[in-house]
Amino acid sequence: MASLLYQPMTDKVQLALWIAHPVLQSSVVVLMLVRRQVRKFPVFFGYLLSQCAIFAVVFPLYCTGSYRAFFFAYWISALISLALGFAVIHEIFLDIFAPFHTLKDLGTVLFQWAGLVMLLVGIVVAAASPTSSQGPVVQAVLTLQRCVRIAQCGLILFLLVFSRYLGVSWRQKSFGTALGFGTFAATELFVVALNASGYATQREISIVNMCAYNLAIVTWFGYMWSKNAVRENAATLLKSQRWDQSLAEVRHPVAPDSLIPMFEGMVERAFSKAAGDQ
Repeated sequence: MASLLYQPMTDKVQLALWIAHPVLQSSVVVLMLVRRQVRKFPVFFGYLLSQCAIFAVVFPLYCTGSYRAFFFAYWISALISLALGFAVIHEIFLDIFAPFHTLKDLGTVLFQWAGLVMLLVGIVVAAASPTSSQGPVVQAVLTLQRCVRIAQCGLILFLLVFSRYLGVSWRQKSFGTALGFGTFAATELFVVALNASGYATQREISIVNMCAYNLAIVTWFGYMWSKNAVRENAATLLKSQRWDQSLAEVRHPVAPDSLIPMFEGMVERAFSKAAGDQ
């Protein structure tokens, strides 16, 4: 769910960009059904469906002018979107590390701890935030939103750096999903920094933000439309396989061989040598 910059929109350009969200998302949903990608990316599919459902609830509230209901619906849906967006990152990692079972298990543990840390940070911010027009709950959601956006940026950077070692092709659907989230997250963090510095108006920032989200959806559509890309051959994955094997040995260390047979062999050789000298 693209941020609306936390204020009701006031012109037709913003409304058009907002309405484009569910239209484009629905096209990706239909394409995933046609291409039978739902089983491979069920969390991402659920994320797209939830965004369409959220729009069906939030948009009528906005049109009717019920600001209080719109406020609560928007921020509750924003929290749901953040949780699902974080789950999509985990799903992408599981797909990337599918050939490396130990690395996949480690990534799952790290994601669980990262989610817990993000939740604790949000609770602390909500409890420590001073009274403001936005309120502590909104501040907590915004903090969680920044954490998830940073994680999404980190995901695409990770793929750009380590794709060669993991055998991940830039044409893979998991890479395209991460690319869409990463570019949108980077844009949102950038425009929020501009807003904090006073270099752009809220209307300009909101338009840029929603354009970036629409571009991300178009990216997902393009990757879902393309043919499945095959991982690179095993020769390029030797280093990753060594990492996976080393981590497995750390988790399940093999008992070292006993030193007794070695000492027995040394004693036997010593006696044999002594007997030969005699």
